[in-house]
Order: sequence, then structure tokens, then C-alpha cells
Amino acid sequence: MQRHDHSPETWLDEADRKRLAAALAGAREARVYRRLEALLLVAEGHSMAEAARRCRVNRSSVHRWLAQYRAEHEASALLDRPRSGRPRLHRPLTPQRLAAALARDPRRCGYQATSWTVPLLAHDLSAKGIAVSPRTLRRRLHEAGYRWKRPRYVYVARAPHLPQKKGGSPDV
Repeated sequence: MQRHDHSPETWLDEADRKRLAAALAGAREARVYRRLEALLLVAEGHSMAEAARRCRVNRSSVHRWLAQYRAEHEASALLDRPRSGRPRLHRPLTPQRLAAALARDPRRCGYQATSWTVPLLAHDLSAKGIAVSPRTLRRRLHEAGYRWKRPRYVYVARAPHLPQKKGGSPDV
């Protein structure tokens, strides 16, 4: 015999079911989708244990998600909160310092390159006392809004015999 947990703490009304179903249809992240799916199962009358089993999570997680949802009756209560994460180690590598480093010509710094590459810039910064890996430097450049593209060479003047090169007839 299966016991269902129909205590008042698990009651969700029709408006909650509609809200959860709409949020589930628009969920983009797998973690949020799983939370919404578990709560929708509970709202449809399944037990906490059954919802946890179907969503492959612990029953205590479903209890916690239900408490979060019932506090606000909004699906946004189930979103991940921002986390602090590991602190950055390279504090001196600011966007201003990056801009100043990129503004310099690599040839004037003693390199035989016409433009900066990430490994070359990492080497130059480490020579100036800012040791940073190329991977970290790529992330910082991306955060600062820089995009690297290969140099594009263009002709100054159009070649007079270009149509002939392309298979056309020569202009006389």
C-alpha cells in the first residue's frame, strides 16, 4: 500500500499548477527544470517520495523546493542564487591595464610581431610582473569585451586584370 503525503504543507492549488506548468515549459536550465517537474508532480497529487524517485533526487530536496516555492508562490524562487565562487588571484589585471597593454605596438616592445596574440601578451605581462596564464588572459579579454580576429589583408587598388583572373574576358 502506498502512502501519499497530503499534509497541508504540500497542498498546491490550481493556480500553482498552472504557474508551475508554464514555468516548466519555459525552463532553460536542467536544474530548474528538475525542480519544477518535481513540484508539478506533487501538485498533481503524487507523493513527495514518488516525485523524488521520478526526478531522481532526494526526498528532502523536494521538501526544500516546495518550501521555497510556497514562500513566494513564484517559480523564480527555484532559480539558482548567485554564488561568490573562488576569489580571483590576479587583482592587478584590470580592464584599464589590459587596454594599455593592447594599445602598445608589440614591435616597440621588442617582439617580431605586428599584432598581439594571447601567449605573446601573457609573456609580456609576466615580464612586467603580472604572471597570468594564457587561459586566464583569454577569459579576462573576453570579460573586457575584446574579440580576437585574424588580420585581413586587402588590396589597396583593384587589379586591372581581375576580371580575367575570375574567368571573364579582359577589358580592352
